Amino acid sequence: MVDQSIAGPAERKMASDGDRSGRARLVIALACVMLAAAVLLSLTSGASDASAVKVVGDWLFGAAPGDAAMSARDRLIVYDIRLPRVVLGVLIGAALAVSGAVMQGLFRNPLADPGLIGVSAGSSLGAVAVIVLGATVLSPVTAWLGTLALPLAAFCGGLSVTLLLYRVATRQGRTSVATMLLAGLALAALAMALTGILIFMADDRQLRDLTFWQLGSLAGATWQKIGSVGPVIALSLAAMPFLARGLNALALGEATAGHLGIPVQRLKYTAIVGASAAVGASVAVSGGIGFVGIVVPHLLRLLIGPDNRYLLPASALLGASLLLLADAVARTIVAPAELPIGIVTAIAGAPFFLWILLRKRGVIDL
Repeated sequence: MVDQSIAGPAERKMASDGDRSGRARLVIALACVMLAAAVLLSLTSGASDASAVKVVGDWLFGAAPGDAAMSARDRLIVYDIRLPRVVLGVLIGAALAVSGAVMQGLFRNPLADPGLIGVSAGSSLGAVAVIVLGATVLSPVTAWLGTLALPLAAFCGGLSVTLLLYRVATRQGRTSVATMLLAGLALAALAMALTGILIFMADDRQLRDLTFWQLGSLAGATWQKIGSVGPVIALSLAAMPFLARGLNALALGEATAGHLGIPVQRLKYTAIVGASAAVGASVAVSGGIGFVGIVVPHLLRLLIGPDNRYLLPASALLGASLLLLADAVARTIVAPAELPIGIVTAIAGAPFFLWILLRKRGVIDL
C-alpha cells in the first residue's frame, strides 16, 4: 500500500476500478519470464546452429558435454556478435518504453511519446551532425570527447527539443495537450528538415550509412558502443522508478500534487532530463526505432492500470522483450539479409497507435 499522507488521493483515483496490484505483480513476473525467453531466442536464432541447449549448457557448465558442446565458431558468434546485440537491445527497448511511460505521465496523456513529440527527431539531428560534421566543423569536439561525442550530441538534441516543447506547451503552470502534440509535430518537422540539410552535405559513404541508420538497427552492436551509452541509459533507468509517486500525484493536477508535497518543478525537469538522456543515447547507437515508447506503456496501462510504481518496471521488461523479438524477426524474415528493426516496429506499432486514436475518439468501443 502507498503512504496515504503522500499520495492517498492519487491512489484512490487509480484504485477506482479495483486494486490491480496483484495483477501487476503477476504481469511483471510474466514479463521477466518473457524477457528471459526473448534473450535465449535472440542468442540462438540465426545462421549459426548454436541451439538453446548448447548455450545454456555453456553458461552452466562452461562447456556442454558430448554433442551439445559449442564449437569455437559458435562461441565467437554467440558471445562476440549476438550477446552485445542482445545487451544493447535490452537497454534500448527498456529505455524507449520507460521514457514513453514517463512522458505520458508527465504530460498526463497516453499519446505522448518521445518519437511523436519530436524528442527522437532532435536526438537524430544531434547524432547526424556529429556523423556528417565530425571530421570538419566539429572535429575539435569529436577529438576531445572521442566515442562519447555521438551519444552526447544525441542527448543534447533530444533535451533541447524537449525543453523547447515544454516551454511552448506550458502556460501559467498548465500544459496544453493539444499544443504539446502540435508543437511536437512542428519541432519534429524542423529537426527533420535540418537533418535533411546535413544529409544533403554528406558524401556517398556517409549517405548510405545514414540511410540505414535512420531506419533503426542493432546490427552495429559492439561492447565498445555499449560501454559508451550503457552507463547513460542505465543511470536514466535507475532514476525513473523514483519518479513514480510524483507522477501518480501529478495525475490529479499540478496544484494538487504540490499540495501533497511533491516538488513539481523538480519532478518535471528530472523526468525531462532522464527521458531525453535515455532516448538520446538509444538513438545514437540504434537510429530511429519508433512506437515502442507508445505501444508498450499503453498496453500495460490497459492490463495493470496507471500506477507508475508498477507501470515503469513492467514497461522496462516488456519493452526490452518486444525489441528483442522485433530484432529476431528483422534478422530472420529476409535472411540472409537483415530488415531494419525500425520497419518492424513501425509495421506493428502504427496500427496499434491508430487503434488508440480511434478508441479515444469513441469511434470504436472495446
